[in-house]
Parts: sequence; structure tokens; C-alpha cells
Amino acid sequence: MIVDLHTHTTASDGGLSPLELVQRARERGVQLLAITDHDTVAGFAALKGEAGDGMQLLAGIELSCTWSGVNIHVLGLGIDIMAPAFVSELEGQRNARDSRAQVIGQRLDKLGFVGSYEAAAELAAGRAIGRPDFARFLVAEGHVSSMAAAFDKYLGSGKLGDIKAVWPDLGEVVSWIREAGGVAVMAHPLQYKMTNAKLRRMLTEFKEVGGEGLEVCNGKPSNQDLAYLRQLCQQFELEASAGSDFHNPSSWSELGCDAKIIAPCKAVWDRWCTQ
Repeated sequence: MIVDLHTHTTASDGGLSPLELVQRARERGVQLLAITDHDTVAGFAALKGEAGDGMQLLAGIELSCTWSGVNIHVLGLGIDIMAPAFVSELEGQRNARDSRAQVIGQRLDKLGFVGSYEAAAELAAGRAIGRPDFARFLVAEGHVSSMAAAFDKYLGSGKLGDIKAVWPDLGEVVSWIREAGGVAVMAHPLQYKMTNAKLRRMLTEFKEVGGEGLEVCNGKPSNQDLAYLRQLCQQFELEASAGSDFHNPSSWSELGCDAKIIAPCKAVWDRWCTQ
């Protein structure tokens, strides 16, 4: 079975529209697909839950939060996107992203890149404004030669446009997911650059507040990373998830993961799989 429970569309920072993503996933043989845009369910909502041709579509989201001063991402899988409290909390997340974008715009304006916030908002076309939108503005205006250059000079880690948003804590976002009938899965746990001891403390608290899953496969992990994450999954009695973390077609990440990659862990998708 081919699954993919971590993907992004143009509703957040992905390069494909929701329909294009579904079509590509179908071509890649994906049988269970979750759309997990950053802090929004607009991509999934645009598809009205229909995948077709034997592919099952799962409502999802990737929520930003903090734990012990670290920015953490948690996947919410199998959520009710219309749950009133959940909709309200997402509006708060969107407002946090917009406040962050306004500060980035103000800082870029002071460098002479006038109108950056307004231009980024136009490029975002109704979705939450992100740093890639500012990067596209800088490229379009000829201030930098590429998106990579925009991040290297102005928007990347430690640069003028690297504004830390004020996110809710880990326990809050897990409760949002659970209240919306979903399963909270810790996304890409090795990307946070924690020591083994700190990662284990985080997973301990994650489980205490209601977290139920761990992303064992994200993109193309090494065999060493896979073995370590499978071990953590079993040790903390969490259900294993797998996803490409797809944003754009690339050699690093393509849609679809062989379900066998998480063995011998318990698969989180057993909750929804109808194949």
C-alpha cells in the first residue's frame, strides 16, 4: 500500500494546487492521501473531500506550536474541519501569521523595499502570508536574483525578516486536534536538532497531553534515522505515520511512501484505511 500523510498545496507554501496535488498523487499510486497545509484546511476544503479513482482523501493540517522554547510542528489527521472551536482557533493562527507578516513588511520597507507587505498579500491571494511571498516580491522587483538569494540575504534564519511568531504551546494544539476528532502526530521529530534526552522529554509530554502518533518517515530518511524513529515509536507506544512532506516536485521529496517502511510499528492509518 502507498500512503502519504504529510503534503502541502498552494493553500499554504506548496507549489501545486489542491487538485494538481491529488492528480499527481493518483499518478504516483498513492492510495491514502492527507493534505496537511500549514495552519489551514483551505486546500482540503477546496476538494470537498473527493479524491476518486480508488484513492482515499484524509483531512489534515500541520499546526505550529512551541515546546520549551522550540518551534514544533504537529500534524492533525482525520480532523473535522468544520468543528466550531477548531475553526475559531485556526483564525487565531491566521492572525498570528498576519501580524508576523506585517512586521516583516515594515522591516523590508525600511530597507527601501516599499510596499512589500501589500505585494506579499497580493501574491498570497487570500491565504496566510508567508516568507516565500516576500521572497517572490523581492525577485519580481529585481532586488534579488532568486528565491534562495532572498532568504540568504533577508528572510532566512537570523536575517532581518526572520520574525518569530507567537505560537500556542504544544498542549494547546494537541487539544485542538483532539476536540476536532483528529489524531495528533509529531511531525519530522529529527528536524528540531534536539539532544536525544530533550527529544525524549518532548515525546513524554506530547503523549501526556494526548499525542498519539510519530512521523517515522518524512521525505527520504536514512536507514539510521528510520531505525531510531521506529525505536522511539515503539518505546513511547505511539502510532507510526509516514509522509513525503511534499511541497514541490523535487529529488528530495516525491509523493508516496510504501506503508511497509514503518514496520514493525503500529500504523496510524489503520484508523481510516478502507482499502
